[in-house]
Amino acid sequence: MKTYLSVYLGSLFLALAITPVIIWFARRLKAADHPGVRTVHKKPIPRIGGVPIFLSMMCLTIGVLFLSNVIGDAFRTILLKVIVLLSAAACMFLVGLIDDIRTKGLRARIKFLAQLAAALVVCAVGIRIELVAVADWLTLDFGWFSWPLTLLWIVGITNAINLSDGLDGLAAGISAVACGVIAIFAVYSGQVVMAVLMLALLGSLTGFLFFNFNPAKIFMGDSGSMFLGFTIASSSVMCATKSSALVGLALPVLVLGIPIFDTLFSMLRRFLERRSMFAPDRSHFHHKLLDLGLKQRHAVIVIYAVTLLAAGLGMFMMVTRNIDSLVIFLCILLLLLLVFRVVGSVRLRETIAGLREKYAVSRQIQEEVRSFESLQLLFRRVQTLEQWWQALCLAADKMDFMSIKLPLTGSDKTPRVLTWQRDGNEAEPAETVKMKIPIREIKAGPGCSLEVDVNVNGSLESVGRRTALFSRLLDEHNIAALSGDSVTPPSVTKET
Repeated sequence: MKTYLSVYLGSLFLALAITPVIIWFARRLKAADHPGVRTVHKKPIPRIGGVPIFLSMMCLTIGVLFLSNVIGDAFRTILLKVIVLLSAAACMFLVGLIDDIRTKGLRARIKFLAQLAAALVVCAVGIRIELVAVADWLTLDFGWFSWPLTLLWIVGITNAINLSDGLDGLAAGISAVACGVIAIFAVYSGQVVMAVLMLALLGSLTGFLFFNFNPAKIFMGDSGSMFLGFTIASSSVMCATKSSALVGLALPVLVLGIPIFDTLFSMLRRFLERRSMFAPDRSHFHHKLLDLGLKQRHAVIVIYAVTLLAAGLGMFMMVTRNIDSLVIFLCILLLLLLVFRVVGSVRLRETIAGLREKYAVSRQIQEEVRSFESLQLLFRRVQTLEQWWQALCLAADKMDFMSIKLPLTGSDKTPRVLTWQRDGNEAEPAETVKMKIPIREIKAGPGCSLEVDVNVNGSLESVGRRTALFSRLLDEHNIAALSGDSVTPPSVTKET
């Protein structure tokens, strides 16, 4: 117990001593997070707070390796796994630090690939979710599926912590609670190595929070959030590997429930909005609390309270067995979902409507592409200007154009206008979009513009897609290469 207390207090005081130095150094280095659309702070804040967290945790953890007691012996027994875990976490820290220092930062895909590579290394040394004992009569053996499951867990938690770093002290506070819960479970199940790792990280976070809580003097940045997320995720896997009990994974899920659900709902929003999964977002759980009128400090305290409540209720899983633990776990998850529903982060009707709209748009895009591909085959058989015009009229009809008009000057210098009009009632002006498409290098005369009138058909986005496909046909099949300029389309008007 003295070692546990020494590790916690040592990392705490070390973080308290290092953080002011890092704040001064960050200002000299100009490594600051400037106010922007996605931020809530009003002035530049140093953003390399991951440095004191990393140094404090690592110094105390490495020091324990040299102790000549039971805890030191436990570390040396699984030395390879500990070294790999800490080395992979250090790589995550370095990737995040580069992102924090660089003006433009690293691309999201690069950081994702780094996370995936580090998780693969951890899995390779045996830190995997292989068995989960749901009850005495039910044990899930994942076999080869333990690899993708562990990768998903580690990368998912790393990004969940990263996305939760949106308010002063938010990510650090949630991570501190997670470290405390995992440490308690590790001590309870006799896993001294994990207890030391989590207490060292808890101490560094406690010291860092003195400077990170609102009003923050420093942000942890990606160097801190990626290091925290990766270390907590990998450590929780080691705990689950040792105990094989459901509670080993269930407790971290409950404590990190808000960032986990927030990440899942963010991915769902981006999917429905047809945006990249790496696109920036300002609809996270903490943003919703701010939209309700809460101040930063109060929003963070609310999230702390919900996290502590979930953690406290989850602790009952440590003293229950069999199906009772699973019931407690599911009830707490439903409670967290209810919290998200109350603040407006998830709405079932809007989600269903969004899925229907996305399906309708996807189906419309597929139909437009199929029409375009059939028209491509038609245009490839075009030999004369007359055939080209007839193919163009058919393309306009299939792509729901209302009319097209092409002014020409023949080889006899006679001006004329080729027109095509959709059969049936003419659409109201408010339902159409008029534009001109330049016809380059035209053989039948000087360059001119094709005037088109496009039916809106529900959305301007559809107009843009159909016009783009129509223009692509014009680009791919230039009329300058056609033979002849005699045109006898369905409707031809001459200029007077």
